[in-house]
Amino acid sequence: MTSKTVLITGCSSGIGRATAVELSKRGYEVIATARRPEQLAGLGVARSIALDVDDDASVAAAVGAIGSVDVLVNNAGFGIDGPVETVPLSDVRRIFETNFFGAARMIQAFLPGMRERGSGAIVNVTSVAGIAAGPLSGYYAASKFALEALSEALHLEVGHFGVRVFIIEPGAIETSFGANLIDYRGEPGPYEPLVSIWQGAMDRLGGGLPAPGPELVASAIADALTSEEPRLRVPVGSDAELVAGARTGLSYEEFEAAMRRTLEVDW
Repeated sequence: MTSKTVLITGCSSGIGRATAVELSKRGYEVIATARRPEQLAGLGVARSIALDVDDDASVAAAVGAIGSVDVLVNNAGFGIDGPVETVPLSDVRRIFETNFFGAARMIQAFLPGMRERGSGAIVNVTSVAGIAAGPLSGYYAASKFALEALSEALHLEVGHFGVRVFIIEPGAIETSFGANLIDYRGEPGPYEPLVSIWQGAMDRLGGGLPAPGPELVASAIADALTSEEPRLRVPVGSDAELVAGARTGLSYEEFEAAMRRTLEVDW
């Protein structure tokens, strides 16, 4: 039986790299991508190519080099923290270009082949922040909320053609994500006390335990692709499951009150 081909964006580290390893182990022909392909050396996948999801020409070149794929995993992204009032909009545009438009660009590039073939899967890695926005990460959450909405609409559009859509919603995961974070939380101003308050809340949400590694998310992606009862949304991690359950089962006012009590936030 011919193995399925999967293209994964953002494989230089973290979730993307772990997913490339996991899907390779499970028999997929993995095409790992990154803006700097030298960072993919030694990954042990079928193929590695340079790809910048922000760039139309780079995506078009990837389609020309690869052709159709069975599975697309949109993982490339980065974070931005800081108050809605003060984060420069130039940085907001940057994060949307990668986290939202980058995924949309990849979908428009590779979906036609899946649709014409009558099969395929698109996996969009969002975040628990894409279903519940906390303070000081409003713009990151907004980019993930947008990707959630896009994914939900896509699911309704392309299931008719035999293409499945999965939304993977990790909670706190131990990766190098923070190394690429654009962080405005340390700036002096009226929101300065909120930084320590919210950090304490996040520590309580994690139960004082270390965050799981990216392998947890990689396994969730692999399991979703082979599930006999696939779900559109897959929260990953105990914190993500807690927040997702509360968010869907309560009104917003009830959810906010519950989170304030649980996380001891008095801001």
